[in-house]
Amino acid sequence: MTSGSVTIEPALAALAAALRGEGPAVELSAGADGSPVVTLVETPGFEDAAVVVRTSGSTGTPKATVLTAEALAASSMATALALRGEGQWLLALPVQFVAGVQVLVRSLFAGTRPWAMDLSGGFTPEAFTAAAAELTDKIRLTSLVPTQLQRLLEEPAAETLAVLRRFNAILLGGAPASAQLLAAARDAGVRVVTTYGSAETCGGCVYDGVPLDGVEIKLGGDGRILLGGSTIAAGYLDAPGLTAPAFVEEDGVRWYSTNDLGEVGQDGRLTVLGRADDVIITGGVKVSAAHVRTELEKLDGVRAAFVAGVPSAEWGQALAAYVALEDSSPAGIQDFTSRRHDGLGRLAPKTVLAAAELIMLPNGKPDRLSMTGLLDARHQGK
Repeated sequence: MTSGSVTIEPALAALAAALRGEGPAVELSAGADGSPVVTLVETPGFEDAAVVVRTSGSTGTPKATVLTAEALAASSMATALALRGEGQWLLALPVQFVAGVQVLVRSLFAGTRPWAMDLSGGFTPEAFTAAAAELTDKIRLTSLVPTQLQRLLEEPAAETLAVLRRFNAILLGGAPASAQLLAAARDAGVRVVTTYGSAETCGGCVYDGVPLDGVEIKLGGDGRILLGGSTIAAGYLDAPGLTAPAFVEEDGVRWYSTNDLGEVGQDGRLTVLGRADDVIITGGVKVSAAHVRTELEKLDGVRAAFVAGVPSAEWGQALAAYVALEDSSPAGIQDFTSRRHDGLGRLAPKTVLAAAELIMLPNGKPDRLSMTGLLDARHQGK
């Protein structure tokens, strides 16, 4: 099966065999032309292994996450229930990450024909619009990250907005979506479903704050989010020392301990407050990086922000922010710098780097290590 210049038939065949238990586990990567490259992986110690996905490595060394056929089937079924139907998927994300491979897996379980966008030249609104126009089913679905959706909504071509509106649901995950972006999508008539999850949970398993069927949520004593149920991974390949603390079983439920803090409202909806390691102690005061990021993204002209703590001789840690601005010219940066205290006061970042875009990993997640390194260098250079 070929989508434009992207050949996905070998990947679909290998995945289908693995899901039926007729072949070894599959790991996908992207070839030079954007077509999926299939690697067959031996997974000793893991029964029913079907897919191996490397974690993003946004905070350290990537881990090889083992997903079973049973967990992937549960995830696909729960997704269909949440979206009220199975349909045709557009693959617009790299296949080496869980959100990308899941587009192919869900298509196999649904018996529908996916269409793959050509990503060899990077993600562009023009390429997305052309690929989306090839979908023929009445129910059309895709998965995007916030940066992609932002670019699509900013595209002036009427055809782009038209194809966006034709999707029954656009799953949005991989990174926090700002309130402004979600409002812009809603005002444009684009149906967005925010998702929360990771490779260790077969991708998104909480939609718009509500766990999928078969998924459970609980909070640890420190407020850390634990996700449990039928979509949890089997563990990390060749890394028992990493598997044991991350995956536990209690009362017959398998749980994955995330690195995120959250709260569950009276309506049962989960709100992700930020990463557990995002608490910055500056001048003896504990500050939530997620709170500072949210306040910065409320400022006019700010498209997205990343906040980190960097070493400081005076403060212990100093708040620093990498900010994506609509106007990243010297005048635009100066204007933002003069306004960065609005809503934050003394919690405004001491060091700021501004650009047109955040630095992102190939899967659309912020490249935390790269941006933190740049912020540290800027701060120490003062």
